[in-house]
Amino acid sequence: MTSTTEPLTRREAGCPDCTDGLGAATPVQKGSWRDRIRTKPGLAQAWRVGVFVVGLLCVALGFALAVLPGPLTIPPVLLGLWVWSTEFHWARRFFESFKEKARATWAHAKSHPASSTLITVGGLAAAAVAFWAVGHFALVDRLKDAVGL
Repeated sequence: MTSTTEPLTRREAGCPDCTDGLGAATPVQKGSWRDRIRTKPGLAQAWRVGVFVVGLLCVALGFALAVLPGPLTIPPVLLGLWVWSTEFHWARRFFESFKEKARATWAHAKSHPASSTLITVGGLAAAAVAFWAVGHFALVDRLKDAVGL
């Protein structure tokens, strides 16, 4: 057991080898509120499960929004991944690689402004046409009738 001035390790706090199925925890600063949470075995486990559930809800919302045209699915998925990366090492590694790809894409877009603008405007125009068509041709109602709802 450690002294009262040093926080408990994950093993001492009841997570030997992190067998909770959620993977290794991301490092946190000693003495921070998250470190204090990790010193209490029950609270540490509840926190990890809560973070996982919140991230999963965000990712699920993003995939549920995938049926709509446009980039609506991206922000909730990124939010869920960010939430996961605050607690889980596997998500942090994935999020870091995603950030590198995003930086490279942004640099490419800045070096080719005309084509990037054209692609963005074209995508927004296609989304607007899709929204208009769904409303104008009552596609949701037709789909409901076809399915029998």
